[in-house]
Amino acid sequence: MELNFYKPATTVNGPAYSRWFKLLATVFSATLVVYAIDIARRFPLLEYGFSVKALLVFAALMLAVSYYWFLRSRITIDEKGITQTWMYNRQVEWRDVRSAKMIGVPYAGWIFPPRLVVRTGNSFTTFNGGTQEILIEFAQISLAFQMQKMAGK
Repeated sequence: MELNFYKPATTVNGPAYSRWFKLLATVFSATLVVYAIDIARRFPLLEYGFSVKALLVFAALMLAVSYYWFLRSRITIDEKGITQTWMYNRQVEWRDVRSAKMIGVPYAGWIFPPRLVVRTGNSFTTFNGGTQEILIEFAQISLAFQMQKMAGK
């Protein structure tokens, strides 16, 4: 059974997260940094044990790494498949895709745009789209796999 039927018309490349989402991530991260500074001023953190200090350092590190990748993450849709950069890259080749569907967050689409959920065998991979061009390609991918599903019945 050949499932490698979808090919995009052109390569689409862009940010994985919208400007609004990046702005929200910036405000949220800055608020957490200000709060952490306030906590550090009010509590004698140096008097706590190593495990508490390590937990706080790793929490700050994870915040910084997540924020960095929210700003830098990119998505590419080409003739091979879909790739999204992150701390680890998510990649799905067209030949492995069994189904694809767009999902969204009700009433918050302006800040959390719909995502493309791709099923490959027994796993699901979610891709984020930060531009209108990418979201349109997501819709075309979803429609193509829905049509294939309907044709198979």
